[in-house]
Amino acid sequence: MQEATQVVCPHCDAINRVPSTRLADGPRCGSCHRRLFEARPVALDEARFRRHAEHSGVPLLVDFWASWCGPCRTMAPEFEAAARELEPAIRLVKVSTEEAPALAAELGIASIPTLALFSGGREVARQAGAQPARRIVAWARNAVPAARA
Repeated sequence: MQEATQVVCPHCDAINRVPSTRLADGPRCGSCHRRLFEARPVALDEARFRRHAEHSGVPLLVDFWASWCGPCRTMAPEFEAAARELEPAIRLVKVSTEEAPALAAELGIASIPTLALFSGGREVARQAGAQPARRIVAWARNAVPAARA
């Protein structure tokens, strides 16, 4: 019997169970039938972030950012490049601190951009400052050994 991983759909937020060995095979959502992984960051508001963090069996790498932040804008294409390398082992998401200020305050996000890695609903690692894609990938893989694929 194959072990299944819960994957929250980046489109409709439905919770899907996918055999762990099939995550890289392009699984689709059982509800909206769209791809569960598209190798690009997913923009989440506070409610969607909580759903993904609490129900995802795939670690979440979150970029806390703001539209007015120059380093955040500089890092955006690097974060997108990292998503192409890290998914489906790690889901990359973006949360705007302007649109989710209460969440940012609750999590103690003091500077942006800040990368935070969540696994099993808990934060397991954090790093502040803009990073190139190769450093984002290396840091995330080091923080989640299971992501070394």
